[in-house]
Amino acid sequence: MKVNLGIGTYPRRRAVVRPESIAIEFEGTSITYGQFSKRVNRLAHALLGLGVKHQDRVAYVGFNHPALLEVFFAANLIGAIPVLVNPRLSAGEIDYIIEDSGASVIFYGVDLIQEAEYLQELHPEITMVAVEGDEGPGLRREALKEASSDLDIELSVSDDDIALLMYTSGTTGRPKGAMLSHRNLYFNYFNALLGQEIEQGAVLLSVAPLFHIAGLNMTTIPVIMKGGKVIIHREFRPAQVLDEIEQSKVSESFMVPAMVDMLSNDPSFADRDLSSFRAIMVGGSPVSERVLRIWQARGVKIVQGFGMTETAPGACLLEAADANTHLGTAGRAHFFTDIKLVDPKTGEEVPTGTAGEVLIRGPHVMAGYWNRPEDTASALKDGWYHSGDIAIKDENGYYTIKDRIKDMYISGGENIYPAEVEQGLQELESVLDAAVIGVPDERWGETGIAFVSLRNSFLENAPTGPELRAELGNVLARYKLPREIHIIDQLPRNATGKIQKNILRDSIIPIS
Repeated sequence: MKVNLGIGTYPRRRAVVRPESIAIEFEGTSITYGQFSKRVNRLAHALLGLGVKHQDRVAYVGFNHPALLEVFFAANLIGAIPVLVNPRLSAGEIDYIIEDSGASVIFYGVDLIQEAEYLQELHPEITMVAVEGDEGPGLRREALKEASSDLDIELSVSDDDIALLMYTSGTTGRPKGAMLSHRNLYFNYFNALLGQEIEQGAVLLSVAPLFHIAGLNMTTIPVIMKGGKVIIHREFRPAQVLDEIEQSKVSESFMVPAMVDMLSNDPSFADRDLSSFRAIMVGGSPVSERVLRIWQARGVKIVQGFGMTETAPGACLLEAADANTHLGTAGRAHFFTDIKLVDPKTGEEVPTGTAGEVLIRGPHVMAGYWNRPEDTASALKDGWYHSGDIAIKDENGYYTIKDRIKDMYISGGENIYPAEVEQGLQELESVLDAAVIGVPDERWGETGIAFVSLRNSFLENAPTGPELRAELGNVLARYKLPREIHIIDQLPRNATGKIQKNILRDSIIPIS
């Protein structure tokens, strides 16, 4: 029988090396690697007992919890496919993913009981398993495990078997399931470990959603592979995060820019002991230079990453050694990653210093979209994944991500990238959040409309839109300035935290 080197064997392999080390801490409970390996084995045996077969889909719908990792590893240990579903989605959106993936078992969190009841009524043939508590339909995870063996499982799992079905956010239509194989994932983990300074004594605060690709794959699983400690928080609470960093001597974390910004805006931030906190990996969108400078002043490096679900997700990384010298870039390509920039219209590679679409090639790029052959053929051409993102590469190989192709607009013959304007707005002291969209303009062809929310400290004496526009003129060239700046309470975001620019666009009243 072929030796199983798949993702599901990682807890057992780490337990062989150091079973007594703490693997996971969660709400006052510590789990060693030896214990975690046995828990994964028990759950894997339970899945087999439920009739889960090779490449069957097993869904997890819930917030951060050790059970998510147990399901992820246990499903992979028997060659099944975990499907991690965003619990912030509506019941109908969750049902779409369940139906599209064909999941036969659904694990659900304690906050998803109503959704679980809805799904069970729609799909009585699906086995529902409550992650914790006594309420809700179906079986109980702990009872299911306790009735199972903790003996090691030896099943044949191929490197090309799908190890994770992760659905895209669906901002431009129905979400698509990116098929990531065992090979895709472990080459991503290699990239992450080679690019980051993760030590065996690492203490990771896992506070970003584990049902998102980056929170799971760029830090949490690599730290487990190195034998570090993973502290899991259900949700992000700034004061609790700062408490944890101090009390548990956290060394690293993955966060999105909004989280990093909220931490630095916490009233207690200046007085917090961050001496153990070595670095934060940030992804999802660019970080403003203002925020970067704030954290650098506290001795914490911001390691920026760029990638997407389809690349598992790492494509570029600004390594810690470059965090100061190449502030604001996405860094260079990962070790096992090839990147080229092409003209979106001609497909020809563009010269250094010229904006082009990011094409990505490597062993971590997805196998394709689940049951979407046409979408797969459109995204994967001649071995390259067409990302739809625009970037510029400098003479030293560092990439600066400009924007999505679909968000770019042309004003007076000049390409305008909303992300650049948004970053300029976020440099303003009063601005908390910003979004820019392109709209038709009789004079220039297209122009920008900006929407911003303000920091609490500026709400009483709030600047006007024209005042913000004048201030922005000190940061950006005049042709990049948006025609109007609207101040709103909060920017609309979808369940994955991405700004819903379609809602902003629909809110605009045409100028006659």
